[in-house]
Amino acid sequence: MSRLSERRDFATEICRQAGVVAKKFFADRVNLVVDQKGAQDWVSEADGSVETFIRQKIAEAWPKDGVYGEEHGAVAGESGFDWVIDPIDGTTNFVNGIPAWTIVLAGVTNGQTEIGVIHDPNVDETFVATRGETATLNGSPIRVASGVPLRDGTVAVGYSNRIESRHVLPVIEDLIEHGAMFHRNASGALSLAYVAAGRLLGYVEEHMNAWDCLAGQLLVAEAGGVVEDQNADAMIRDGGRVIAGTPDVFETLREIAENAWSAQRLSKRDPT
Repeated sequence: MSRLSERRDFATEICRQAGVVAKKFFADRVNLVVDQKGAQDWVSEADGSVETFIRQKIAEAWPKDGVYGEEHGAVAGESGFDWVIDPIDGTTNFVNGIPAWTIVLAGVTNGQTEIGVIHDPNVDETFVATRGETATLNGSPIRVASGVPLRDGTVAVGYSNRIESRHVLPVIEDLIEHGAMFHRNASGALSLAYVAAGRLLGYVEEHMNAWDCLAGQLLVAEAGGVVEDQNADAMIRDGGRVIAGTPDVFETLREIAENAWSAQRLSKRDPT
């Protein structure tokens, strides 16, 4: 077994174990300590505890690897392989008792995402991708939808306090004009996994952090979808936009997104 395969299997198992830890907090939300980082931007003691759990497991199994996470500081590695953790993607759902949140773990080397795992413990679904191999759901291969036009499908649209609301509204309006349904479940990682599994046609968000999107982007690509070519290290450092979709709709989604975002940028620069 290659080192990459070992890391993939490790990541899959650790995400499942982390899901058990997270579900205990989810079942006892009445006692959950929750803080607010910003508008609709929550963090709970569950986020910190789950990330600490994953970090400890990585340190035990791969002590020379680097680690980046949403809740704790970066740990520089020596191996050239870095782990990117979102302990609970969909914290707003989590703290409100909505069972739509996931454990996310990506593995990165040389600016490329090599491993992506998204585990949904609420329905016991584990999405796994390794670069150059087929994406899977609970061990079975998955593929993006084929031959489905926008007018017959659904596209997820992400939104966070990192952008202005007026930047997302034109995207939704244009999707509706194309006859598509739009979807938002407050977990970008889960939405990207749903694109890979053929449940959604695409996903669009103006700015995402690396821990929210790297694993899902790899899943979509390995499931036959299209994602914008990005450097994973740059995404870890700065974040960036995410456009992903089936080959049938990707170019249209990119056009919709670019029209909306460029128009908003121009109007902000020129208030007249």
